[in-house]
Amino acid sequence: MPIFQPELETLPRPQLKALQDERLREQVAYAYERVPFYRAVLEGAGLKPSDIRGVEDLPKLPFTRKKDLRDTYPFGLFAVPRHQLARIHASSGTTGKPTVVGYTRGDLEVFAEVVARSLAAAGAEPGMMLHNAYGYGLFTGGLGLHGGAERLGMVVVPVSGGMTDRQILLIQDLRPEMISCTPSYAQTLAEEFRRRGVAPEEISLQYAVLGAEPWTEAIRKSVEEGLGVKATNIYGLSEIIGPGVANEDVGERDGLSYIWEDHFYPEVVHPETGEPLPEGQVGVLVLTTLTKKAMPVLRYWTGDLTYITREPGASGRTHARMAQVQGRTDDLLIVRGVNVYPTQIEAVLLQIPEVAPHYQIVLKRERTMDEVELKLELSEAFFREVGAQMLSDEVIEADHRLAALRDKVAHKVKDNIGVSVRVSLIAPGTAPRSEGGKLKRVADLRNLG
Repeated sequence: MPIFQPELETLPRPQLKALQDERLREQVAYAYERVPFYRAVLEGAGLKPSDIRGVEDLPKLPFTRKKDLRDTYPFGLFAVPRHQLARIHASSGTTGKPTVVGYTRGDLEVFAEVVARSLAAAGAEPGMMLHNAYGYGLFTGGLGLHGGAERLGMVVVPVSGGMTDRQILLIQDLRPEMISCTPSYAQTLAEEFRRRGVAPEEISLQYAVLGAEPWTEAIRKSVEEGLGVKATNIYGLSEIIGPGVANEDVGERDGLSYIWEDHFYPEVVHPETGEPLPEGQVGVLVLTTLTKKAMPVLRYWTGDLTYITREPGASGRTHARMAQVQGRTDDLLIVRGVNVYPTQIEAVLLQIPEVAPHYQIVLKRERTMDEVELKLELSEAFFREVGAQMLSDEVIEADHRLAALRDKVAHKVKDNIGVSVRVSLIAPGTAPRSEGGKLKRVADLRNLG
């Protein structure tokens, strides 16, 4: 596929490093001069801006964390006065006040540029139509993808999230070539097309750009088969810019996404010590903006668990690549002393053809003991095979195939992750589904206060 900005995306690494060093020096000096928070951070660490000469000096700086954005709410990390902003976005604020981010007009141009690179990597070309099912509003996804698609020269259908009947209607009538949404919502759409008897080859979509939540190869397979598309991962977060920090190449689709390193410098550090980790080792992704003006961010602790490689991919791009996010440090579930990430359970389910990649983890505490229930959908084929009309405990115990499957799942989870679960088998279509936003797969009902 064509590369949107080959002069930058294929820049030889020595030149890319020189550009990063120059931009980092400028960004640190800019943040020190304009953001009191960063002036205090540098001075508290005994540093002057001139002490940060290049990216190898970044570990001298403390991390910036989400708490810092909340503590300086709403505009405390901004480097420009409010009247110089062009746009404001914010998180949902479901755990308190939202985190607020701002953009100058120049920042929005960078935003559109990196999203255009991402869409081109995902298979988009000028003149194609994008069905954009990311939510519009304070969430950066909808407007972020919209601006990048227009920058690339695409036709944008700003559908936003939810209202699945309308989504299906517009895809069938307008016949877009590409869709952008969360992976769980892409699964929802694929299931709805199948329910209506629409075969994948009858759907106009060719490419899917999916992100905003962790997903696995099992989900990619189900989306690609269900919608007849080639699906790639787009990565981003509002604190850095929004979607478009990184994207897979559609010709590779190997779980590694190119990070646009001329704008965002990546590190991977140990989740507990914060020490830098070598390439290929899983840790927390830390990002530093190199060109942002409204809200420069130095060493932002994303909480996302991944690894980085600078081995070149087949596309010819020279930028570092990050693996699919394996989970988040704040997604970590500690169950009877065992660390568990939902994606670990999903990886186990991938090995069991009788079940679908739709599930919910329910955590309860009986007295002092954690109890884990895994509500797990049967695959449609197996559901038909066993002729199940209902899946009560009595029915499962009476049918040796269902009882054996329940035991098989519980044993595999125990063997691979080290935690005991009670498996509840449920009918296809009954696990929680995305309606356009991020899908919540964990219901933690424990009172841990």
